[in-house]
Amino acid sequence: MMKQAGSSSNIFSIKYRLKRLKRDSNRWSIFTLAIILFIALPIISIGVKLFAGPGETWGHIVDNLLLDYIGNSLFLVFVCSFLVLLFGVSSAWLVARFEFPLRKQMEWLLILPLAIPGYIVAYAYAGVFDYGGSMDLIFRWLGWDFIRIDIMNKAGLAFVLSISLFPYVYVSSRAFFLNQANNLLEASTILGVGEFKSFFKLMLPLARPAIIAGLILVLMEVLNDYGAAQYYGVNTFTTGIFRAWFSLEEPETAVYLSALLIVIVFALILFEKWQRRNIKVSSARSNNTYIHRKSSSKFSQFLILLVVLIPVVLGFFIPVLQLIYWATLTFEKVFDLDFLMLSLQSFGIAILTAMITVLFATFLIYFSKWSFLGFIKNIARMGILGYAIPGAVIAIGIMIPTLAFDKWLIGALDYLFSIKTGLLINGTLVALVYAYCVRFLAVAFNPIESTSLKVSNTIPDSSKMLGVGNLKTFFRIEFPLIKTGILSALILVFIDVLKELPLTLILKPFHINTLAVKAYEYASDEMIMEAAIPSLFIIFTAALPVIFLNKLLIKK
Repeated sequence: MMKQAGSSSNIFSIKYRLKRLKRDSNRWSIFTLAIILFIALPIISIGVKLFAGPGETWGHIVDNLLLDYIGNSLFLVFVCSFLVLLFGVSSAWLVARFEFPLRKQMEWLLILPLAIPGYIVAYAYAGVFDYGGSMDLIFRWLGWDFIRIDIMNKAGLAFVLSISLFPYVYVSSRAFFLNQANNLLEASTILGVGEFKSFFKLMLPLARPAIIAGLILVLMEVLNDYGAAQYYGVNTFTTGIFRAWFSLEEPETAVYLSALLIVIVFALILFEKWQRRNIKVSSARSNNTYIHRKSSSKFSQFLILLVVLIPVVLGFFIPVLQLIYWATLTFEKVFDLDFLMLSLQSFGIAILTAMITVLFATFLIYFSKWSFLGFIKNIARMGILGYAIPGAVIAIGIMIPTLAFDKWLIGALDYLFSIKTGLLINGTLVALVYAYCVRFLAVAFNPIESTSLKVSNTIPDSSKMLGVGNLKTFFRIEFPLIKTGILSALILVFIDVLKELPLTLILKPFHINTLAVKAYEYASDEMIMEAAIPSLFIIFTAALPVIFLNKLLIKK
C-alpha cells in the first residue's frame, strides 16, 4: 500500500510539472509575440498608412526626383560595396596571415573608424579639400596650384562612407580567417599553389558568409545615412523622406518613399540569399589550430604595413587631425557649461537606451527559448529586422501610431475628466527611446544570442528537473555565463545611439539635444569648424568602448 501511494504521488507530481511547463510555455509564447508586435509596429503603421494614398506632390516626385533617388542610392550601394570589400577583406587577410611590424597595434586601429560617424567624416574631408584646406595648402607648397579636388559629390560621398564603414567587413572577415584550420593552407602549399591563388580560390570563397554578413551591415548604414548626403547635396531616399516630411509637409509622400526604400532594402537581402542558395560552406577547423602567420622579407613587411595603414589613415587619422585643428580654433567659443550639459544629456540617453534595448533582446531570446512552440523561435528573429530599416523610416513609422494614440488619449481625458493636456508620447523622450530600441535591437540580440548558444542545454535542463523555474534558473545559472555577451551588447548599442542622426533629428523633443544633432546643426549653418568639438566628443567617447570591446573579444 505504501509503494502504491508513493507511485501515485510521483505520477501526480510529474503531471503537475508537465501542466505547469505547458502553462509557462504559453505565457512565454504570448510575451514573445507581444515584444515582436511592439518592435514591428512602425513597419505595420507604414503599411496601413499606404492605403490613405500619396500626397499631392507624389506625382512631381515620381516624374522628376524618384529616378534620382533610386540611381544615387544604388550608386552608393555598389561603389561602397566595392570599396569596403577592398579595404576590409584585404586588411583582415594581411593582419591574420602575415607577420609585420605593428601588427598587433593595427588589429585594433583598423576598428577605430567605426567610432566616427559617416557624416562627421564627410564634414572633415570637406574641410580637407576645401579652398584653403590642408590638401590645397599642400598642392600650393608643391607648386601644383592648378589641382582642385571636388569631393562634394556622390563619388566623394561613397568614398567617405566607405572609409568609415569598412571595419564591419574587416571585423567579420578577420574573425573567420583567424579561426580557419592551418591544414587547408598547408595542403595548398604542398600542392604547389601560391599564396595569391590560395587566397582567391580557397579562403575567399570559404569566407563569403562572414564577408557578406559585414557587407549587409555596411549597406544598411549607407542607406540610413542622412547627414553626409544632405551636406554633400546628394539626393537619396533618406534626404527625400526628410524633404517630403519637413519641407513639403506631406507625411503621406514620406510614407510612400519609406515603403519604397523598405522594398529596396529587403530586395537586396533576398537577392544575396538567392545568390548563395546552392552554396554550402562548412568550417575546415576540425582541430584546434589557428592559422599560422607567415614571415616575409623586410621589404614585403613594409609593403604590407603600408597597405594596412592606408584605410586607418584615411578613415581615422585624417578626419581626427582635421577636427582637432578646428577644435583649437573654436574651443573657447563652443566649450562651455551648456555644452557639458548637452554631452551629459547625450550620454544619459545612450546609456538608458542601451539598458532597455539589451533587456528587450534578452527577453526575446529567452522567452522564445522557454516556449515549447517551435514556430515561436523562428518568429522571434523577425524582431531584429529593425536594423535593416533606415532610421528615418522607423521614425516616421513611430510618429504615425504615437500621434494617433496621443490624439485619442487627449480627447478621452478631456471628455471623461475635463483634463487639458498636450502630447504625452509623441515628441517626448519615450518615443525617441522606443525608436532606438526598434532600430538597434539586432545590435544587442546577436552578441547575446551567440553567447547563450555556447551554454549547454543540460545545465538549465538539470535545474528545471529539480523543480526550479525558468526565471530563477536564468538569474542563478545562465546570466553569469552570458555576462560577456550582455556587456558587448551594451557597448555596441551605446555607440550606435551616440552616433545616430536621422532618427534623432525627426523624433527628438524640443528641450533635448544630442552631440550628433549639435554637430549637424553647426554644419548646416555653415559653421563647420564649430562642429569639431561635439564631433570629437562622439569619436573619443565611442573609441574607448570599441578598444575595450576588441580586447574583450580577443580574450574570448
